[in-house]
Amino acid sequence: MPLRPRRHIAGLGKCHHGGLDPAELASRGIDPDEIIDFSISTNPFMPPPDIREILRDLAVTQYPDSAATGLRRRLADRLAVPPENILVGSGTTELIRLVALTYLRVGDSVFVVEPTYGEYEVAARLGGARLRRYRAGEKAGFRPDIKEVTGLIRAGRPRICFICNPNNPTGVYLPQTAIEAILEAMPDGLLVLDEAYAAFAENEWDSTAFVGRDNCVLLRSMTKDYGLPGLRLGYAVAHGEIIAALRRVMPPWSVNSAALAVGAAVLERDEYLRQSLRQVRRAKYALVEGLTGLGLEVLPSAANYFLVKVGDGAAFRSALLAQGIQVRDCASFGLPEYVRLAPRTPVENDNLVAAIAAVLPPGGDNG
Repeated sequence: MPLRPRRHIAGLGKCHHGGLDPAELASRGIDPDEIIDFSISTNPFMPPPDIREILRDLAVTQYPDSAATGLRRRLADRLAVPPENILVGSGTTELIRLVALTYLRVGDSVFVVEPTYGEYEVAARLGGARLRRYRAGEKAGFRPDIKEVTGLIRAGRPRICFICNPNNPTGVYLPQTAIEAILEAMPDGLLVLDEAYAAFAENEWDSTAFVGRDNCVLLRSMTKDYGLPGLRLGYAVAHGEIIAALRRVMPPWSVNSAALAVGAAVLERDEYLRQSLRQVRRAKYALVEGLTGLGLEVLPSAANYFLVKVGDGAAFRSALLAQGIQVRDCASFGLPEYVRLAPRTPVENDNLVAAIAAVLPPGGDNG
């Protein structure tokens, strides 16, 4: 009999993500180079053009620095925390799984506030944990009731709680007081605060005050705000003991040399980043105006992306794909009536609005 994987691995499902599916495009005879991709929520105005020049002189014959020393020092200066409180990883998704691998035991409880990023569930399943869910309702704009959340946490005493802030896909951004209440509710657990999209948040607040606590890990992405999804780069900020534990589990050379070099370089482009984020916000407001002008319901969002109620998200996505437009249908989030959009350049946004106008039924009835 062949060796079997661990029991909870056998039934592990795959998390659906945005981005182009080459196999799907090939089956439909669509050229991927002709697709405008609104399904990924990254900054379309980054990185700066000169960043690409760094890759020309990259020392690919040498191993990357496993400790990400230079990048951690730059991040430490930016965040005003010691380098020992930072761990650089190959994107936040790797760090989510790393936390689970480091801290979860079979049978532990993991608490998730939904609808949200599916990798939290995958990480919990990988660790053999039991998932406990709280689902924010549509009538409340998908904003969770923090009293209910903290009550469930106190009663269930999860080992890990995952909170995405701003939340993906809803764009709900919880205030500092809400996160503080969750931390107080789980003194014996670990809050993983995923801030992959925090740079896009309007009225962003500084969460680094939690770094001194021994029950909180902040996760940040450099692929979203700096527009580097192909390089896979993120980092964790936490108490030194937590970072030391994660570092012992992380594989060597987890982050490639290209990501380390470009990551360090873009941190020196503060003004370019600020200007690009202003462009993102202007593009977002203009796109929302264009979509509401078509009679579509757009949900409020503090992030760069937002939900649009279209009736049948999968059919809506398929119709747009035939028009050369990719959007993210939200069935995998348990929201089949919605798609998630993130703005791109003004010209591309105009193309999206025109494509939607072409696929909407007469009278704009998208239900």
